[in-house]
Amino acid sequence: MTYDYDVLIVGGGLVGGSLALALAKTSLRIAVIESIPAETRLASSAGDRALALAWGSSLILDQIGIWQEVVKKAAPIRHIHVSDRSHFGKLRMDAEREGVPALGYVATARSLEEAVAEKLSLSPVTMICPANVVGLKASEDAVHVSLREGTESTNLTARLLVAADGGNSTTRKLLEIGQTVRDYRQTAIVTEVNTSKSSDFTAYERFTPVGPLAFLPIAKRRYSVVWTQQTDDAADLMGISETEFVRQLQSAFGYWLGKLSLASRWQGFPLKLIRAERMTDQRVVLVGNAMHQLHPVAGQGLNLGLRDIGLLADMLISRLDFGEDIGERRFLERYAQARQEDLNRVIGFTDSTVRIFSTEFFPMAWGRNLGLLALDRFPPGKRLLARYAMGLGDRIPRFG
Repeated sequence: MTYDYDVLIVGGGLVGGSLALALAKTSLRIAVIESIPAETRLASSAGDRALALAWGSSLILDQIGIWQEVVKKAAPIRHIHVSDRSHFGKLRMDAEREGVPALGYVATARSLEEAVAEKLSLSPVTMICPANVVGLKASEDAVHVSLREGTESTNLTARLLVAADGGNSTTRKLLEIGQTVRDYRQTAIVTEVNTSKSSDFTAYERFTPVGPLAFLPIAKRRYSVVWTQQTDDAADLMGISETEFVRQLQSAFGYWLGKLSLASRWQGFPLKLIRAERMTDQRVVLVGNAMHQLHPVAGQGLNLGLRDIGLLADMLISRLDFGEDIGERRFLERYAQARQEDLNRVIGFTDSTVRIFSTEFFPMAWGRNLGLLALDRFPPGKRLLARYAMGLGDRIPRFG
């Protein structure tokens, strides 16, 4: 049969847009379906949020041709300092020791979105925007998609549909794919601070009795903060004065960066671990937040999504070279199986870290601090952990 497109990507954000760019130089006819106009997305305050990019993610973004623009506005993470408040355990990682210019980078969502949007505008990828998916049906040889564009309705066919439409994925709902949800009963308090001490671009992960506290460098004297609190405590924090908020934040973090002063108003976001019950359906595959949403500890969410699309692009290009069906069920199942180890490892790590470090039960606190101390003094173990932190636990896909 004839198809309108080879690949339809639902969602033109960072993950979906990056996949489109990864495939843009192939012979595949690609369209991106996006509900939010680019100018609206780029003007949103959500673009101010800081995102941690592992070293491995920078390699993927380089292959799709946007890293040189992104890195101009990004701050490097040259050191990582992990500590447990009021305990002796500490773990330090260093980019120079690992032989890389940075363990990772911190960039705003807007700088990434702008780079993706600009590159897409110069590519052969078709943008269908604004449009919403309202119907979906797959057969043995095609996926049929019904769209609503304003008052107009459109029907499209493709060999493969990729759902990259975020945590509230319409595609996943239309396919009736369930989710497993773990409610941490925690809230992430997000803000930015200025520091009295100049940064050496160290990222800090400080564990407190109520949850992890992350400081990510975004400039010499400016940091993005993600402060995890129990939900009831977070509600109290949302209502206090700026002076009291800074006092409590300083008490929790300490004076590693000198005195802190607030650079933006704090906001709260509930934290859950959410995972779709399956990654594929007939001629459909889920990637990014449509498939998984993580606790922000260790900052692995976007990195995991980029590895989703990196491997998918790699496997699609290989399949295309052999002239094989890119939407065939067994092929999609092989992709899902290939992603399982990385997904299970990262999700298991973040989930267990939250559990282990969110308690002051003495045997648990003693054990975790011994673990931090042992890792810090055991180079092979620390090197392995650093590789995972840099997103190098698996082979970096090659599709450029």
